[in-house]
Amino acid sequence: MEFFLFAQKSLKGKLIRRFLLLGVTSFLSQISLVISMAAVQNMVTKYGAQDPVFGQAEYAQIPLAVLGIVMKFFQIAISISVGLAAGCIPVVGYNIGAGRKDRAKGLFIMLLTWEALVGFVALLIVELLPQQLIGIFGAGNESAYYTAFAIRCFRIYLCMMVLAMVNKGTFIYLQALGKAGPSMILSLVREIIFGVFLPILLPRFFGLDGVLYSFPTADVLTFILTVIVILQVYRELSAENRIIHMKTEARALSAP
Repeated sequence: MEFFLFAQKSLKGKLIRRFLLLGVTSFLSQISLVISMAAVQNMVTKYGAQDPVFGQAEYAQIPLAVLGIVMKFFQIAISISVGLAAGCIPVVGYNIGAGRKDRAKGLFIMLLTWEALVGFVALLIVELLPQQLIGIFGAGNESAYYTAFAIRCFRIYLCMMVLAMVNKGTFIYLQALGKAGPSMILSLVREIIFGVFLPILLPRFFGLDGVLYSFPTADVLTFILTVIVILQVYRELSAENRIIHMKTEARALSAP
């Protein structure tokens, strides 16, 4: 009871708004992902029906079924990315609170490095072993059209796994730094603007393959924006760390 009374007195409006902003950022990120996937699935269904092969009734279900398999693998890989970034949150909070911005900066670099490595391993798997991935989901008895499209889908749709991992890790790390605004903007740009607009636009020029191109294209465009934010955050952490270091030295010199 005393704890709740203390919390009620201690939680100020400004602090509560910061909590809510961080929560809303995660909420909007998940909702925007659902909207993006809905757009992709609708475009796959629409342009699959216009394809010479998949427009036939016996093959009509192949594009959407293959996309589901590809997204299952992507979700497994991106879950590792999310886990790495989420594990950094308490460490970042502790070091920021302790005034150790240098550690927060070092951890940021380490996180991005591991995100890129995980993405690279996932990329090697989808590029070199797509046939084996398809076999895991029981596609051994499917038609040659199914296998060919599945291999093409893995290799095109997920060809920018490295950038996708770095982007996701950056979104979460920004939240850990208390920068919910930039994190939310980057996430919404990736999933709503690029994730919805590109699957609608590119198939007009490339047909069904345009839907496949939309995913890596969105990751590349988002990565360009992410790099700008990464550099800005890196400079801010470096500048704040220099200020803290100068204050520490000043106190040491002034001490008797």
